[in-house]
Amino acid sequence: MPALCRDCARDPGAAVACPGCGSGRIVRHAALFDLGIAHIDCDAFYASVEKRDRPELAARPVIVGGGVRGVVAAACYVARLHGVRSAMPMFKALRACPDAVVIRPDFAKYVAVARRIRALMGELTPLVEPLSIDEAVLDLSGTAALHGGPPALVLIRLARRVEREIGITVSIGLAGNRLLAKIAAGRDKPRGFCVIGAEAPALLAPAPVRLLPGIGPALARRLESLGITRLAHLQALDAGAARRQLGEDGPALVRRARGEDDRPVDPRRETRSISAETTFDRDLSQRAELERHLWRMAEKLARRLAEQQLAACGVVLKLKTAGFALRTRTRRLPAPTLLPDVLFEEARRMLAREADGTAFRLIGIGAQPLAPAAAADPPDLAAPERQRLVAAQAAIDALRAKFGAAAIGRGRGFGGG
Repeated sequence: MPALCRDCARDPGAAVACPGCGSGRIVRHAALFDLGIAHIDCDAFYASVEKRDRPELAARPVIVGGGVRGVVAAACYVARLHGVRSAMPMFKALRACPDAVVIRPDFAKYVAVARRIRALMGELTPLVEPLSIDEAVLDLSGTAALHGGPPALVLIRLARRVEREIGITVSIGLAGNRLLAKIAAGRDKPRGFCVIGAEAPALLAPAPVRLLPGIGPALARRLESLGITRLAHLQALDAGAARRQLGEDGPALVRRARGEDDRPVDPRRETRSISAETTFDRDLSQRAELERHLWRMAEKLARRLAEQQLAACGVVLKLKTAGFALRTRTRRLPAPTLLPDVLFEEARRMLAREADGTAFRLIGIGAQPLAPAAAADPPDLAAPERQRLVAAQAAIDALRAKFGAAAIGRGRGFGGG
């Protein structure tokens, strides 16, 4: 079976340890030399950069975050052993790991490191699609002649080069499509190299539905109500049954559960905006009614931003009149945010100028431009209430994660309309 040493990139043959360097980190797979789609994910990126710059912290639990009342932007693997996770409220993280070293995020430094890693990827193929500051998908298909070896060998060399030249580690997933490459990248962290090939359907079958990217808590609960808790349950559905039970997106969900994905790697593709909108059952013209729906959309937008680990640097208000005329208004924010309160207040100011008695059939709110979620809602002495909102939202998110989205609501979201 094809094999490579992940530490020296030699072929170890059938040996358990590499004859060249003695390493036991051997990757073997029947399709190792045939697959060309890779997902590269930096390991605990912000925390790894900080440990690189402060070697004395190598064995210590490190949390990168925004203070006691903020949230965790990143946690090293030592801290994760104590239960610390990204986006956890800082007070919970410190309760779980009181000996952690807390470091304020330095986003300029992280962006600079990310650009260096991106440049190394770009030397391998022009087909590099960034997904966030610390991960990207690459298409290395057909590059074996150029690089003098299959993509697997090239990727092992890349991982070694990142460690040597930049001082952090990455995990790599190699597969025949983007979906499987992403799943593979998360299976062997840190310093991972996982391959998924034709065995994908059988490998995925026993996994919970939440393994699939894009299946969040709400959809998982809906699937569970239908008796669908494992990917095998989705795999068993034909297109007709999937459409009847899950709607128009059902067949696509079934294909993904089987490991099928035909999306190309597009280096031009970048998330430029995220939005949420709703069409009313009847046209609305009263400002109070419009604001109720706007608040609900602001909450939905905040959830979508958090799911994609992004923050809003600006707010877009979208309105469609009863006559189908579209109105869009934009406002730049003083700092990136993930708070629905901030999104709502900015949009409400724009709505106040539009709610002049015109009947509207749709309202929406969007975030554009975008920034990494870790940059959201920095402490501001001029706005001390901001951190109270951050803490309150973290508590709400924790309750919803445990008991469902309907477990708790805000007063302005209730009422008629």
